[in-house]
Amino acid sequence: MKIFAMKPGHDGAIALVDAASGKLEWSFEPEKDSFRRYEVFNPSQFVFAAEQLGAMPDVFAVSGWSKGAIAANAPIGAGYYGHGSGAVQHHRTTMFGANVNYFSSSHERSHIWCGYGLSPFEQGKPCYVLAWEGALGDFYLVDEKLDVHHVGRVMITPGGKYAFLYALADPTFTLPKGKLRNEDPGKLMALCAYGKSGEMAPDEREITDFLLERDSILATLSKDDLRESKYYNIGLQHPDFTRLAKRYSDEIFNRFYLYAKAHLTKGYPLLISGGCGLNCDWNTMWRNSRLFEDVFVPPCTNDTGSAIGTAIDAMREFTGRAKLEWSVYSDRAFIDDQPDMSDVDTYSLDLGHVADYLAQDNIVAWTQGRCEIGPRALGNRSILAAPFARSTCDRLNRIKKREGFRPVAPICLEEEVSRHFDWTGPSPHMLYFQKVRNPELAAITHVDGTARVQTVNTQQNPRMHALLTQFSARTGSGVLCNTSLNFNGTGFINRTSDLYRYCKTTGVDGFVYDDRFCVIRKEAPTRRPEGLSCDGRLPLRPRGLCQSGEVVTSTAKERKK
Repeated sequence: MKIFAMKPGHDGAIALVDAASGKLEWSFEPEKDSFRRYEVFNPSQFVFAAEQLGAMPDVFAVSGWSKGAIAANAPIGAGYYGHGSGAVQHHRTTMFGANVNYFSSSHERSHIWCGYGLSPFEQGKPCYVLAWEGALGDFYLVDEKLDVHHVGRVMITPGGKYAFLYALADPTFTLPKGKLRNEDPGKLMALCAYGKSGEMAPDEREITDFLLERDSILATLSKDDLRESKYYNIGLQHPDFTRLAKRYSDEIFNRFYLYAKAHLTKGYPLLISGGCGLNCDWNTMWRNSRLFEDVFVPPCTNDTGSAIGTAIDAMREFTGRAKLEWSVYSDRAFIDDQPDMSDVDTYSLDLGHVADYLAQDNIVAWTQGRCEIGPRALGNRSILAAPFARSTCDRLNRIKKREGFRPVAPICLEEEVSRHFDWTGPSPHMLYFQKVRNPELAAITHVDGTARVQTVNTQQNPRMHALLTQFSARTGSGVLCNTSLNFNGTGFINRTSDLYRYCKTTGVDGFVYDDRFCVIRKEAPTRRPEGLSCDGRLPLRPRGLCQSGEVVTSTAKERKK
């Protein structure tokens, strides 16, 4: 049985699940391949997905949604809300002349089943689920029979309330009531590091209670309704605002934590889904709360995982199974459209040579294999750089046209992670914060001394693991800067022509695709990797030596001197 699942609305996606094997075959997100961020499901994506099918699917599954901007509007499919069996629809119908099953379940259920189906726990293991996002702020229990029980609602629209605070302080935000920007929550998360936890001052408490105790944000409040607030257009980096941002964020988490402590008392694992699951600070606090046996957050915890969640729900309905075999690298394959690149020197890929180039403070756009599912670049569509100089973070933010307060995440050998960060074991999806132990890693250390680490082992991503190993041999640290490879405001780059244009227009020094290492020739002076021989090959040097022949130390500052 093949299940073809589609998610309408922002962060659209389309997924194919083989229910017989319990395997996710692929999940395509329309923003990938340099479409707009948060793109909706569209005809181009549908045609591309249909071209990957060998036969008509047995089930067409639609993730429930609403027709308007507010989730309670008239439904698409099974609609937005509903966790029980009443939020499931299916019947036989005809599509493209074939008899198939039509299935739909609510958007709420798509989050629950995405978290459950991708989690590492055996089917039948009871799990708590926290679905918190733009509209939902609820806890559930999935029991041993796969029945979903609603434990309770803590807050309506927590994600909307989080984003609203950023808009309130931002003088450039001018959208009317009912509109927020999808990118603002991630920016507020970065700004929270500039604030300080503590007891709220009276004005902080007043605005926090006013916003968090409302039934909704989008339906009932506009930014201009708060013109008299001291935080209205105060500026994003004003110290009064960054302090409020941190305490406001802490308060949202604390309300959910206190509810969980009182009502989720059996210690079952916690599955986190919804856009708030991208908040690494909150994920880390859940992990450290000791309320749960374990915590799992899928890499597509936001709406990019809803098509997968609906496919899992359909598999549960028709087969009784609700667990998937899956890889985070399940989006589309890279496309080599062979553009003219007359100003590029191209070499056969040698990871040692790329490691040398990175160690010389060059920046490399890196592509390999299939795209990641979800919004985080996890080593297949990444911009890589040495992690030692603070100026590298600044340069990366200029390349990406991002605010200067935004941090750059590290990618790290799993076997080295405890040496550089206060973390043990894997963190493969970049969903938790860690304290940085290694003071040499200035480029990836945020203002509060933390980083959002992705760990890599040989099974998970062997080529990236090999590159990090080569870099470690040269510098003493198996860590690189890792930020997403995309034009500002679009999804991951996925074809050679876009990759070349991006590097040319942003100043990235080189790029990797397929089995090629490409270096862009600069106009004045011509730049090519130091040590290139006249036949264009990068000669290997003994490990432990830098380009000058001096012994490489493990101290970045010494190497830079």
